Amino acid sequence: MKWFAIALLLTVAPLAPVSTSAAEKPAETTPAAASASGEVQITPDVVYGHKDGMALTYDVLVPPKPNGAAIVWIQSGGWYSGWRSPENFKFAGKAYLDDGYALYIVRHGSSPKYHVVDAAGDVRRAIRHIRGDAKRFGVDPERIGVTGGSAGGHLSLMIATTGDDGDPKNADPVLRNSSRVAAAAVLYPPTDLRKWTTDPPAEIKKHAGLKPSLAFDSKLEPDVSPLLHVSDRTAPALLVHGDKDELVTLDHSEKFVAAMETAGVPHRLIIIEGAAHGFTPEQNAQTIAPAMKEWFAKYLKVEKD
Repeated sequence: MKWFAIALLLTVAPLAPVSTSAAEKPAETTPAAASASGEVQITPDVVYGHKDGMALTYDVLVPPKPNGAAIVWIQSGGWYSGWRSPENFKFAGKAYLDDGYALYIVRHGSSPKYHVVDAAGDVRRAIRHIRGDAKRFGVDPERIGVTGGSAGGHLSLMIATTGDDGDPKNADPVLRNSSRVAAAAVLYPPTDLRKWTTDPPAEIKKHAGLKPSLAFDSKLEPDVSPLLHVSDRTAPALLVHGDKDELVTLDHSEKFVAAMETAGVPHRLIIIEGAAHGFTPEQNAQTIAPAMKEWFAKYLKVEKD
């Protein structure tokens, strides 16, 4: 199952400039149009907010046989959020699309200009926007899941642990919407960033590319440590981690699921023996992809054929 291996590569791709054609106003995509064509329909560059005069965007892929649920894919590696044509995700996300999930590809304000705290705020806003606009794409706003690897996994767990019901009195209509999700399934996520801005682990320190992402006030480290925000309102979460991962060590996931156990929240940890910060196509195909699909089907209430 090569789609999953390529998906992981896409999450850590460097930031690329948006072409003129990609920035043009797309035609409206609806579930009916996807069904009529028999093809996945793409709505690129949906604007969910603005920052420093620039648009924050996500792409939406609607399958021809929608099941009413959606998976939000946080496009982030090292808290760099690179742009790639959404056409790539027709293949990278094929397993989800074939099962009828709408697929949202979310980008956040990217390092080196923006840091982890910014990214967490961006993706939380994206979820609010997606929920508020869900019916446009045939999605039940109560059946939204989130996924990502590494930094994308961290941001997914930030959403899973810190979601709220929104502020109905806010002047910004996006902020009136809930930022909660129904489930998360993530790969090798950092869950505790305490000391990462001042005294990071040796392997993190070696990666100069991570320095801009971690250039924020150390007082904010607890705010962006999902481990510290686990509660009985945390979304059910599946975590997958290699026991030889030296960049983000296994204890990040172990401590997180222990906290979920204490909180009484559904959880599962899959440990891939011998795996570092990434998995082989065989590991993806035989273990990881099936487990993630099963998790989302259960908690996003997708009936099996």
